[in-house]
Order: sequence, then C-alpha cells, then structure tokens
Amino acid sequence: MGSSSSSYAPKTIYLDVEGKVQRVSILKKWILLLCEITFYVYFKNPEQSQFPFSEKEDMFQNVLSQVAEQFSRAFRINELKTEVTNRLAMLEKRVELEGLKVVEIEKCKNDLKKLRDEMTSRGGARVNCNCKYNFTDDGKKLSPRRDVPSYPKYTLSQETIEALKKPTFDVWHWEHNEMLSCLEYMYHDLGLVKEFNMNPITLKRWLLAIQENYRDNPFHNFRHCFCVSQMMYGMIHLCNLQEKLTMTDMCILMTAAVCHDLDHPGYNNTYQINAKTELAVRYNDISPLENHHCAVAFQILSMPECNIFANIEPESFKQIRQAIITLILATDMARHGEILDSFRQKVDNFDFTNEEHVKCLKMVLIKCCDISNEVRPTDVAEPWVDCLLEEYFMQSDREKSEGLPVAPFMDRDKVTKPTAQIGFIKFVLIPMFETVMKLFPQIEEIMVQPLRDSRDHYEELKQIDDAMSEVSKYLHSSVLKQ
Repeated sequence: MGSSSSSYAPKTIYLDVEGKVQRVSILKKWILLLCEITFYVYFKNPEQSQFPFSEKEDMFQNVLSQVAEQFSRAFRINELKTEVTNRLAMLEKRVELEGLKVVEIEKCKNDLKKLRDEMTSRGGARVNCNCKYNFTDDGKKLSPRRDVPSYPKYTLSQETIEALKKPTFDVWHWEHNEMLSCLEYMYHDLGLVKEFNMNPITLKRWLLAIQENYRDNPFHNFRHCFCVSQMMYGMIHLCNLQEKLTMTDMCILMTAAVCHDLDHPGYNNTYQINAKTELAVRYNDISPLENHHCAVAFQILSMPECNIFANIEPESFKQIRQAIITLILATDMARHGEILDSFRQKVDNFDFTNEEHVKCLKMVLIKCCDISNEVRPTDVAEPWVDCLLEEYFMQSDREKSEGLPVAPFMDRDKVTKPTAQIGFIKFVLIPMFETVMKLFPQIEEIMVQPLRDSRDHYEELKQIDDAMSEVSKYLHSSVLKQ
C-alpha cells in the first residue's frame, strides 16, 4: 500500500522457546514454523505434556505474543496502521468533496433543465438579462413579469379617441394598463400593425416590456414616456404627417418616442460624466444615457416574444433600427443648438422628398415632444415641473455629497419654479416650436400660443415672488432698525 518494494524485503524474527532462541525467516513459511513450535510444546516435550492444560495454554499465548510482537516490528505494523488511517481519512475527505461536487453538478443540471424548458416554452427566446443601469442591483427583467392574458383589455370611448389626438389630453387621469391600451390603439390607428404585419399579441407583450423597463423616477418614468408618445401621435394628426411622410417614418417616430428614455436612472448625463459612472465609461462620455436607452430598446426587441418587427425584411429592419437610434440620440439636450440650427437652414426650402430634410424634421419632432409639457394646459403641465424639480434636487443633493459640480438650475437653495421655467420656455421651447411653425402653421394656436401663455404665467409668478421678497427684506430691515 503505497510504500516501495524495499519495505517488504525478507525479515528475520527470533522466538524464545523454553530458553532456546529460534531464528526464523518470515518469508520461509512462518505459519508452518508456528505450527511446529506448537507441536513441540504440546507433544514432543514429555515433561511439558504433564502440565495442566491451562499452563500449556499460557505458554502457547506467550509464544503467540512473541510472534505478534516480532511481526509488528518486522512489518512496522504501527507505522502501517498510521499510514492506513491517514489514507483512509484522506479518502473519506475526498469522497465527501466528490459527493458535494456531485450535488452541485446535479443542481446545475436541474437549473439548466429548467432554463431549457423555459426557453422552449417561450419559443426559443434567449435568456433574459438584467438591463438595469446599476448592474449589481436586483433589477427588472427585459421581458415583462406578467404576460398578455393578465393585461386588461380596455375599450376606448370615442371621447378618449378624439382626446388622444390633442395636446390638451390629461395624462394624469390614467393608470399604467390604460396607458398601455392607448399606446396599443395608436399603433393600430396609424396602420402600423397592418403595414408591418405585427403580431397583435407581440405588440402587447412589447409594450408591457417597455413599461416595466421604465424606472419609478419622479420625472423620467413610464408616464413621461406616454406623454411624449401621445404628443407625437397628436402632432402626426395635427400636422397631417401621414400625408407627407411614409409609414416607415410614422413607425420610426412612434417607436422612438416610446423607447426614448428606457431605464433612465434619474441622474442626467452631466452627473454620469462627472461621477465617471459605468455608463459614462462605457459610452466614452458621449450621450451615455441616450446610448443606453437605445441599447435597452433593442435588447427588448431582440427577444422573439417582444419583436414587433419580426415579419419585415432584414434590410428594412436595419434602416428602421438606425433611424430610431438617430432620433433617440437627438433627445440629448447637449445637441439642441446643433440640431435646431440644422433644421433652420432647411425649413424655408423644406423638401419632403429630400431624405436629409426628413431626417432632420424627425429629429426636431421628437425633441419637441420630449419637452412639450408646457404646451399642455396649466393644470396638466405644472405638476410635471414639480416632478422635474424633485428629480433635479435629488441629483444636486447627491452631487453635493459626492463633491461634484452642481448646476445652479438644479440647486434647491437657488432655484424656484418660475426661474426654472421662464428661461427654458423663452430660450428653448418657443424658438424651437416657432421654427416648426414655419413648416406647419396650424400648430401656432394649439401649441405655440400655449407656450407664450405659460411664459407669461411664470413671469407673473416671478413678479409676485420678487415683490414678496422685497417686502420680506423691508420688514426684516425695519425690525433691525427698531
């Protein structure tokens, strides 16, 4: 057992039998020798044969003891016992470890079987991956947690159908399932389901996956996604875009609107870049959020059960994909001036047959819809300001705690609702919508005028705030003088 052959070379033992030392070679039939010794003790020695049997037995035991002792020395029995014990312990440990491995292997096999069964039952869909911005979080799956059968079907009233086409639509009165039904209706109403041979069940599943991959941020949430999509649907009708653009353009505009802020973490690009987050590193500080929204959108579409474009030609999908990416990337406000200037250069001689002109128009349209809350009635628009400021304040608080630069318009100690809105409406919203108005004059009454009214509203609020501030200062100085 594990020793070299030299350990078992022939040995010699010595037995003391009646005072006579017997030299015995172990490998020369030691068992026969033992028998001879026993025969001699009992039968060949006449004197000993007269001993009582018990004494003979004692003598025999004495001989056996000597044999055992000599055997033990000759064969190093104690060392062998120790070695055997150690080896047994090692083998037991190995068996234990191998047993644990078997358990783990069986567990892995069971997990793989469950995964394979799940993939088979879902038509060969790939494994869901976590698309959360913080990839260590226990986040939502790309595919929806609930499936179509539990997705309530709503029948939209004629009143709702008409309201959906207008900027005055009140987005605060609708639950998530109702908003999903409205989005579903828009795709059917625009003819997109028929044109692109979309499976209606797949459309439902896709919308569910979209909804579940918007986070519960104060502002950048699924309701904001619905607002932007509903405004896009309204602009398509208001500007008669169905008569001027292709069905593919309609599909690109709507799908980009639905996907434009997927998995938004609630902290803007400035924070991502300054904090050197994973997204900023991944996208080299170039529109990290917008790139992430695109990536999540096409991760969802890559799953067969959510692929609304499954029945179109690969080349057509490639063009749609590229156009959707272009539009979502255009929502980065860092590119606002660049995109608006490009559109201004084209708008006076706009050509709907010119691919570059149409591309630029679509970029401006999604920008308009993305920041269009102030186009809506005051009671609908103003709560969005509160939501946005809450998200801004969350970011500025975090920036302060992490020692990062803080934008003045996000600092809760410096910004007010009027000051936050006046500059944005005057220098961003009105100029952009007035430029679009050159191409679509019909939006002036319904979209541009509400913006002017909103500007006036916040300027009045600011005047009141300023007046109150002056009164407060006067009273404070009067108290000090007394």
